[in-house]
Amino acid sequence: MHYLTEASEIHNQISQLASYKTLWLDTEIADWYTDNPKLSLIQVLADPTDLTGESSYIFDVLDKPDLRDYFINQIMVKPEIEKVFHNAGFDLKYLGRELAQNVTCTLKIAQKIKRKVLQTTDLKLKTLAAELCHFSNVDAEEGKSDWGKRPLTQKQLNYAAMDTVYLAAVHRHLLEISNPDAISNIFNMVNNKSENSSLTPTKVRVAFECPRLFYLNHNFGDKAIFFPKNVVSGIGNAFHKLADDFINLLLVEPKVKSLFNPEASSINVDEIALEIQQIFYQIKFFPYLQDTISQDSSKASALLQVWQGIQGLIKQFTELLVINRRYCSADTVIKNTFINEERNLEHYFNLPDGTKQLVRGEFDCLVFNFELKRLCMVEFKTYQSVDPAAQLAQVSLYSYMLWEKKKVPVDSAVYCVLPEFKEYKYSWEQLENTVHQLIPYKLLQMQQWLSWESPNPNPPPVTTQPYLCEICPQQQKCQTFFNVESDPSHLKREESSTSINADEIGEALVATLQSFGVGVDYHGAAVSPAFIRVKLKPNLGVKVNSLLRLSADLQVQLGLENPPFIAPQAGYVSVDLPRKDRQIAKFEDYIQKQFLPATTPIKIAIGIGIDGNLLEADLSDPNTCHFLVGGTTGSGKSEFLRSLLLSLLYRHSPQHLKIALVDPKRVTFPEFEQMSWLYSPIVKDSDRAIELMEELVIEMESRYQKFEKAKCADLKNYNQRYSQPLPRIVCIFDEYADFMAEKDIRTALEQSIKRLGAMARAAGIHLIIATQRPEAGIVTPIIRSNLPGRIALRTSSEADSSIVLGGKQTKAAYLLGKGDLIYQAGAQSHRLQSLLAQTIRIPSV
Repeated sequence: MHYLTEASEIHNQISQLASYKTLWLDTEIADWYTDNPKLSLIQVLADPTDLTGESSYIFDVLDKPDLRDYFINQIMVKPEIEKVFHNAGFDLKYLGRELAQNVTCTLKIAQKIKRKVLQTTDLKLKTLAAELCHFSNVDAEEGKSDWGKRPLTQKQLNYAAMDTVYLAAVHRHLLEISNPDAISNIFNMVNNKSENSSLTPTKVRVAFECPRLFYLNHNFGDKAIFFPKNVVSGIGNAFHKLADDFINLLLVEPKVKSLFNPEASSINVDEIALEIQQIFYQIKFFPYLQDTISQDSSKASALLQVWQGIQGLIKQFTELLVINRRYCSADTVIKNTFINEERNLEHYFNLPDGTKQLVRGEFDCLVFNFELKRLCMVEFKTYQSVDPAAQLAQVSLYSYMLWEKKKVPVDSAVYCVLPEFKEYKYSWEQLENTVHQLIPYKLLQMQQWLSWESPNPNPPPVTTQPYLCEICPQQQKCQTFFNVESDPSHLKREESSTSINADEIGEALVATLQSFGVGVDYHGAAVSPAFIRVKLKPNLGVKVNSLLRLSADLQVQLGLENPPFIAPQAGYVSVDLPRKDRQIAKFEDYIQKQFLPATTPIKIAIGIGIDGNLLEADLSDPNTCHFLVGGTTGSGKSEFLRSLLLSLLYRHSPQHLKIALVDPKRVTFPEFEQMSWLYSPIVKDSDRAIELMEELVIEMESRYQKFEKAKCADLKNYNQRYSQPLPRIVCIFDEYADFMAEKDIRTALEQSIKRLGAMARAAGIHLIIATQRPEAGIVTPIIRSNLPGRIALRTSSEADSSIVLGGKQTKAAYLLGKGDLIYQAGAQSHRLQSLLAQTIRIPSV
């Protein structure tokens, strides 16, 4: 259970629950036997499959009327949320009375069913739980205890948590009896489990900032806000409430409307802003201040900060109203500027793996700018975001969902009000691009992180921005829950960054750029084994191209052996500076022997990312089912192929995986000659290479015949049905260029690769084609079009880089060598350091 007592925690959790479609609710009342009963607890369950109360929320609202009111406003009055109570008539006395909408009462459902059908002693919730739903050890006595006394006992909390569990179970059983069709609308996996596990734009922002904090927030409701150092925290809820109050006041207060009676040309923005400020202070802020301080005088300094933020907000909105006054009358300017409508949004996003993910959220404010002829979604923040890319991702989701709803472009703006007012603007064109290119892959990644369970290996990765750990609200829990001390990726990152002051390097880079007249803001740095990634936000008016052109100058000024990688990202520009004390990524630090079941997806180890974690590719994914690998002498291609091969052997037994190897130079795979996984002896000449590829085509066709007879779509479905699974086959083909000199050999290999590339994925056969010479005459269009996954180690020219990565991607020519690589899957690319297996140890079977 989650027992929450802090106002900020309760406020935050209520906001998250407001995106759910069905909630099971109960209350506990203090002094219920007197003339002055008081609401003590509000219990909420969002997951009706919970039978233990583990996921229920208990809000302690005794003597906290503002939290009760917030719950009523966010949950009870919203018709889109179904609220289920047992005896709704009793609970609604304390939760909105007749204001509550879409309320279901299980007692009334039970009363409509004949007692002969129910066959229960009475219709009390505890009786129905025991006799209808067969719960054992149902506590029916603790409800009479003293709910006004603090602290509450563990027995009381268990009782409160189980009330909502009983309620959900009783609700289901009653619907099964009285209205079976309603079950599909409330309890089935699609409409309840997936929607109640929906993601929000705020969670997407957190996932960009730190995957582990996102995991803790999603699963346990833990706080997930990174506050800058030396600031007053806990003022966000108060600010958002007062900001809503301010907009509502603008819409209804005649005094404010009269301020815009003069012609727009004669209105002074500063004077109007000051008058609106005084009106709001008298009507809303001062009463709120008095009420809050009377309950807790220690909050006075925090509310002073809130007032400073509100003043900045008032000035900004006044400027917009004055602009719009040129196009509207005084009577209509305010209602035409502030679009007063339902703020909840939801949309199903198509993910790269063919699934969908529901995203739900509630935006802060929607305005219309008549000068730009654009809607603009405004997000309020008390402090500046710690990660501009995360902020951009969050607002792009809101704008995109609004576009889906209204079918017109929607810009976004973020108003950060402290320590001084700062506005960030994003055009619809920029936001739309971010959603299509970045968000689907991030949502899929978030799904994968949430599927992890402790103590399994490969938890969600640590943040790519180590300085966030210093201000993390869950620092201690994160270290304990994810066992940070024994996490190899964490240890490696600590080891690789101890001797480097990344902030100092980042600040030196900023100073160097300023000497060239290019103004940027420093947004943190991350340390990988081979390079340091510095994140920069160009100042307003500074073009990204002005940074890209300075690569050679920075190499000279900073004394680098190689030019830095400079690339635009979502919300910032990354500059990768090569490390002088470059580290290696040892294979044994990241992969341990652990044979997996036959139905487990087969993944290959690609390399270590900037976050210090191992990135793998799933061979069952259409974007990564077959690979083209290119890299010149000294790039680390052979070492990469060996570590990739070992990563397969360490996870999958010879019964479930077969390996076909082609090694014309006879130096890449000598240690693997006698291993049990071999599909056939290692191929070393062209004639046998042609035979091998033809054999794989025949095997593919044979498997499809078996699938057809078994009425299965692919290898995974087939292996799930039969006790004798077919093994996956991975063919690693080193130095493909050696076979391309003779036309007949080239044609035969191309035709086999074409057929396998187009059809072999579903049959569980995968190709990894590698070459030192990724030239146009060797890696022909037929080869490229049938190998969707791309891995480029250092190439000898920009042209070779473009062949491997596609398009005009020339950056592989400037990699550092020795395992520094670019991995491309679909529209996303990652710069990684490949693993190095210094000693080849074939695992015992």
